[in-house]
Amino acid sequence: MRLLITIFSILISCTYLSAQSLFGHGRLQVTKDGHYLQFADGTPFFWLGDTGWELFHRLNLEEAKQYLDNRAAKGFTVIQAVALAEFDGLRKPNQYGEVPLNNLDPTQPNEKYFTEMDSVIHMAKARNLFIGLLPTWGDKVTKMWGTGPVVFDSVNAYTYGKWIGNRYKNEPNIIWILGGDRPAVQDSNDWRPVWRAMARGIIEATDHQCFITYHPSGGDNSTSQWIHHEPWLDMNMFQSGHGSGHDVACWDLVKRDRSYTPTKPTLDGEPNYEDHPVNPWPKWNPDNGYYRAYDVRKQTYRSVFAGACGVTYGHHAIWQFMNAREETINYPDRGWINAMDRPGAYQVGYLRRLMESRPALGRIPDSLLVAGGLGIKGEHIEAFRGRDNSYAMIYLPVGKTVTINTAALPQRLIAWWFNPQDGKAQQAAINTAQGTITATPPTTGVENDWVLVLDDAAKGYGAPGK
Repeated sequence: MRLLITIFSILISCTYLSAQSLFGHGRLQVTKDGHYLQFADGTPFFWLGDTGWELFHRLNLEEAKQYLDNRAAKGFTVIQAVALAEFDGLRKPNQYGEVPLNNLDPTQPNEKYFTEMDSVIHMAKARNLFIGLLPTWGDKVTKMWGTGPVVFDSVNAYTYGKWIGNRYKNEPNIIWILGGDRPAVQDSNDWRPVWRAMARGIIEATDHQCFITYHPSGGDNSTSQWIHHEPWLDMNMFQSGHGSGHDVACWDLVKRDRSYTPTKPTLDGEPNYEDHPVNPWPKWNPDNGYYRAYDVRKQTYRSVFAGACGVTYGHHAIWQFMNAREETINYPDRGWINAMDRPGAYQVGYLRRLMESRPALGRIPDSLLVAGGLGIKGEHIEAFRGRDNSYAMIYLPVGKTVTINTAALPQRLIAWWFNPQDGKAQQAAINTAQGTITATPPTTGVENDWVLVLDDAAKGYGAPGK
């Protein structure tokens, strides 16, 4: 079986090897200002994640190829997936009949299970995709809810961390994500010693050549409230989630994380998923409906414009890879195959293109650009400018006339309207007054969101998003 899986991985990857590799720029690292991500040679990196949590557990290799091909084509850069999966992942075998651990023991990994994981990681690398690899889902450390069982303590967490770190130490497309939807501390319970031990194992095995973050449960807490000062944590992460309704103030969570020292990047690792039921806990009211593409755009754009180093998209059928083999979780309205080409999945790719069409590092969130206030909830506006003031972007979740203070911007400006729904841009008509400009987007009202892009005319950036 191992030989067949290895041959399969080589065959389906070979057509991608001629493409320029994302991993020719050195290891991933934090920028000098502490807020963003780049490669060792200074090439900027925008984290555009997708939650493929059950990728290794529920898909066979043909299905994994189909999924990764789709995500690479849409411009995703990180696939978040779990080695020891959430849904009875220690006892329910993968599609090749293998469980990850022998005797539920983290010190006895099953080589056959991880051989299949190796193949998927290699497929991702060939498609210029990072794997945001969770060594385990959090219920194996912190039960709270879910199947578990809890199998980790600070001793075997170190052993397992060192083993899995050593296995993937030479893979350039691994980002380590601890946590797995659980807090690091709650009331009198402190699980940080377990996560510290796992991180130490990974760091030692990789000779410090690793990038580590942590995926917390949803709510107001970011990793910054628990483990910001842990030396192994390279990047903060929060989860604005699915259970608090529309327009959770993800922008405030970004700004809070950015205020701490030492400075570390942050991002929303799990905003509301496309086609996820709104507020499904403890019991879903169907009248609440589902989050759709507009909800995805509002949350992803506003967290990035507030100063995050990227953002993660998710689809409710894809994270669980819903299909006829599996039990449905929280009312998915379609299977994963039919979910891959939903509008929000394309539209987050347009966001990445927009951000990469201007100098990507050194962005400065600047609420003072917007005259008259930013607004609240569904109408909340976010804005930023380049460090050299050569451009600015303002996201309007509701299309309406906006007035911009231009004191920090060049005198000669070119204005564009960028449409987050289709990724197209058109030049904008602006009215200039003393120290301000006013502009009205091509369409107005709810679900007509726009980005106003203001460029220094001397720079010649061209249409945004190209």
